[in-house]
Amino acid sequence: MTTSTRGIAPSQKATPAVLVLEDGRVFRGRAYGAVGETFGEAVFSTGMTGYQETLTDPSYHRQVVVMTAPHVGNTGVNDEDPESQRIWVAGYVVRDPARMPSNWRSRRSLDDELVQQGVVGISGVDTRALTRHLRERGAMRVGIFSGEAWEGVRDEALLARVKEAPQMQGANLSAEVATKEAYVVPAIGEKKFTVAAVDLGIKGMTPHRMAERGIEVHVLPATATADDVYAVGPDGVFFSNGPGDPATADGPVAVMQAVLARRTPLFGICFGNQILGRALGFGTYKLKYGHRGINQPVQDRTTGKVEVTAHNHGFAVDAPLDKVSETPYGRAEVSHVCLNDQVVEGLQLLDQPAFSVQYHPEAAAGPHDAAYLFDRFVELMEGQRA
Repeated sequence: MTTSTRGIAPSQKATPAVLVLEDGRVFRGRAYGAVGETFGEAVFSTGMTGYQETLTDPSYHRQVVVMTAPHVGNTGVNDEDPESQRIWVAGYVVRDPARMPSNWRSRRSLDDELVQQGVVGISGVDTRALTRHLRERGAMRVGIFSGEAWEGVRDEALLARVKEAPQMQGANLSAEVATKEAYVVPAIGEKKFTVAAVDLGIKGMTPHRMAERGIEVHVLPATATADDVYAVGPDGVFFSNGPGDPATADGPVAVMQAVLARRTPLFGICFGNQILGRALGFGTYKLKYGHRGINQPVQDRTTGKVEVTAHNHGFAVDAPLDKVSETPYGRAEVSHVCLNDQVVEGLQLLDQPAFSVQYHPEAAAGPHDAAYLFDRFVELMEGQRA
């Protein structure tokens, strides 16, 4: 469980900090953000920009994010770009934080924002070496320790605390980050469709992208039932991104199966893709170090087009790449694949209007190659209505 000391620490630039990985490797640096201790799964993000969206993405809940870009915080923090109401990362690791932010939209520094929200971080770390280590050894538990309470504590004692932290495999986290009460994002302009969106850790830009297309989005808690979904009279149903192990998400899987049984147009992203995989009878598995960042190449096998896409996932669907599978809901196939490692990046049903992708088509802060997927969802709803 993540813990941290809130408040502004005196002279943070001089406050020592140490990062301890589950396998015993240690990195030393300076406190960045709040001072205290924090635990999570160490992962790296390859995005060169969009750090504010990364920090506020609920899919990063209980993860300590290592930024591969060497300079972080240059544009400060504004009030327009957050993807949720708070920072969700368990900890933050950077090499060279900005000495002074400079952007016309900036309202405060990233350092100040991390302090205000109690996020423990570390700077001055060789993030290139740390990233290479995670690529070779895989994502693993990690702890960051800073401040007087940890001065003089032996690395072995810190490592013992890291090994007491919960693992990501088997973690059921969606309900911890999802809305507790349903809310509505109105259509922009003429209302054309109503969509029920099951919030498993949804980002704010996602319902906005649908609203831009004339969709009124009813965002429902992760604990929503099939009755809750159909109470809003949806033309389509959406399952969002989110954190944790899809093997624990029996409730959302049951809701998706009910949607498939009624043949309602369905679209899932990220965690929603894994939920569709499970609903169809496929397994899921944990990736060695996952895909995180905004520069991941994916091929849409239905068109042959290659997209540069935004990712944040540590689990994937175990489905056959080169054959059509028979499922209880009709024939299914892998529609998208990662060109780096051939991981399943999308599924589609051939006998009813349902599909999903393993990445983020809303893509704030970009890229926008995959925005057409929202249009594909609209086409499914138009076809069903016709």
